Amino acid sequence: MIRRFLAAVILVGVGSALLVIAWPSLFGLAEAPVVAQLVSVRALTAALAVGAAFTLALVAMLWAAARRFLAGLALLAMLFALVNVAVLSTRGFGDESFPTRAPAELSVLTWNTLGDAPGVDRIVDLVIAEQADIVVLPETSQETAVAIAEATRVQGRPMWVYSFAFDYVAKARSTSILVSVDLGEYSVDDEVGNTSVLPSMVLRPVDGSGPTIIGVHPVAPIPGELENWRTDLRWVESVCRGEQVILAGDLNATADHFRVVDPAAGVAGLGFGDCLNAGLLTGNGAVGTWPTRLPPLLGAPIDHVFVTPDITVTGMRVITTEDGSGSDHRPVVARLILE
Repeated sequence: MIRRFLAAVILVGVGSALLVIAWPSLFGLAEAPVVAQLVSVRALTAALAVGAAFTLALVAMLWAAARRFLAGLALLAMLFALVNVAVLSTRGFGDESFPTRAPAELSVLTWNTLGDAPGVDRIVDLVIAEQADIVVLPETSQETAVAIAEATRVQGRPMWVYSFAFDYVAKARSTSILVSVDLGEYSVDDEVGNTSVLPSMVLRPVDGSGPTIIGVHPVAPIPGELENWRTDLRWVESVCRGEQVILAGDLNATADHFRVVDPAAGVAGLGFGDCLNAGLLTGNGAVGTWPTRLPPLLGAPIDHVFVTPDITVTGMRVITTEDGSGSDHRPVVARLILE
């Protein structure tokens, strides 16, 4: 009798924990310790749960005394995996179709370069290949950004360079943005604050004509930085407001951490402030951008492009051809039309 009671308690406890991880917004725990990290890799945890379910089922067949208990655990693991797959399917497993680029479209590229790791030439090749008008480069030094701009100018794509670093101890504490000269000149808005550990930038058009461009890099939700991470996401929410705003970068957050809620889906995050996520709008919201050592469908989708509703997203994709470039992040490119 006691054994059955303990088995039931364990099953309820495991089921409750798995429910929190699979549906943290139901309990308001998407930013809680452990949960914040695990929900970022839904596909990976689903794959591990499937493996655990089959292992438990096999052991249950061989161990008659614990068969019902192990079968219960296997069922919980499989249900957990199915819930995660269902959630990810609503976000999209990847749609790389791009329409023929219209003259009015903008190309926005973002890539966390892990401290300039890919090198100038590789970044330039990608900028030219994507004909990028806006390039947001977290963890990229000013020196590298200037070299990129010099190279793109030679290839007929001149760009302004904007860069900011909290210090020069590590290149990870730099963020650079390149903007096509066709969009006009911009200035850095230094009155809106910043993220806490790794730098972000808000660029406003000097003549007031053109979109606001925001490059962001909230700190990762690792132990010891959770409070800074939450503060950073609230800052992102505060600046991604207004009209014609384009925000891009490494947010170290997935749709489960976004604050804008889709009424039709109930709990699926769409973005921050007034901004919506291009990945979710185009069926690419479940494609992982980090780390590159994992297949895209098992990684965490933490690199994003956001836009306000007055900007149309015509296409978006996670670029997988740079996985061997040295960075642990995949680049993301989006096509936009300013209305």
